[in-house]
Amino acid sequence: MTFENAQNLWHQTCAEQDEAPVLSSDVTVDLVVIGGGYTGCSAALHAAQMGASVCLLEAEEIGHGGSGRNVGLANAGLWLPPAEIRKHMGDGPGDRLVSLLADAPRLVFDLIARHGIACEAVQNGTLHCAHSPAGFKDLQVRHTQLQSSGAPVDLLDAEETAARTGSDAFYGGLFDPRAGTIQPLSYARGLARAAVQARAQVYQNSPALRIQHDGDVWHVETAGGTVRAKALIHATNAYHRDLASSAPEYVPVHYFQCATDPLPEALRATILPGGEGCWDTGLIMTSFRMDEAGRLVIGAMGDLGHAASDIHRAWVRRKLIELYPELREVPLGQGWHGRIAMTSDHIPKITAIGPSAYAVHGYSGRGIGPGTVFGKGMAEALITGDDMRLPIPAIDAHHERMTSARQIFFETGATLTHLFKARF
Repeated sequence: MTFENAQNLWHQTCAEQDEAPVLSSDVTVDLVVIGGGYTGCSAALHAAQMGASVCLLEAEEIGHGGSGRNVGLANAGLWLPPAEIRKHMGDGPGDRLVSLLADAPRLVFDLIARHGIACEAVQNGTLHCAHSPAGFKDLQVRHTQLQSSGAPVDLLDAEETAARTGSDAFYGGLFDPRAGTIQPLSYARGLARAAVQARAQVYQNSPALRIQHDGDVWHVETAGGTVRAKALIHATNAYHRDLASSAPEYVPVHYFQCATDPLPEALRATILPGGEGCWDTGLIMTSFRMDEAGRLVIGAMGDLGHAASDIHRAWVRRKLIELYPELREVPLGQGWHGRIAMTSDHIPKITAIGPSAYAVHGYSGRGIGPGTVFGKGMAEALITGDDMRLPIPAIDAHHERMTSARQIFFETGATLTHLFKARF
């Protein structure tokens, strides 16, 4: 298996073309967006639809970072249950964020339909699966909180969860019908295409080399030209480059995935027959889902780029067989990983980095729905001048402690878990 992103499954099956050029001249616009993932592409699209002139700069290819390495679960909300979000943010801001992100899958799938994005979209819900009795108790708490917030979620027993997943490894599950699965790289590139069709200028392989503010204008220098803009959004998240004006602080956490070959029809009929995407309640989480061609894509926390990464590769084979013994002889032909920007409270941060300028980071593994919502909200706030359009209040700065030590802790924990445990 390879972990090079350029060879991962999503690149091989991406139906949206990658046609953005390199910036080769100076440009003057209303809004410059740095970062071609979900947040940046959503911001560019929504700002252009409001009539603003927009330029988006991506250092690599559109979707190069976490957006093109994502699991592809378009979920509602964050990892935290609603009460925890309110505890960290306060009732007013917390209620607003819970409401906005509850509606995030609708926004994602509406954009897909409206712009004809070819991204294998299946809105058949997701399953949060209990890996242990304690995990099921956690799902009971989440179910109560989500229902009290108006979410149409169902708590499933072990028998119903086995019927939905095709696996008897779980003690129950929490079904969310609002959510679904997508081909994550295709979605990012489809948003970029839609932005171009709305008259945004989108450039890739055009890294920002220097950012400065002069009077009322932002200047973003690249090797091929300078973009001048009244407003700026910095949306590079865990793939931030060394631009001190908006360097985010977060704990880098790696997540890897592998994919089987397309399964025979007989197996496809029994494994996730309803097409839900899944993840479990383990501290070192496992995710699994089907793609359109019938490949089972399974992943977990871990970095495939270090000397002990064979431990993760060996574990994923064991975990696959634990979940689905009938796949014992099915090869795993793909392997890739990406970085997640995790904050200590698992809530994203918007920082005001200067006049008419925002940076955002810290989706903590929930990039699709929140990234789309946050990009839209920041674009609307900057174009209208109304900061009440932001999904959360902007702050002057966000600081994280012991980020390197915590990164080592998470990777060591994942490696040791995968070394010693086949069942969490």
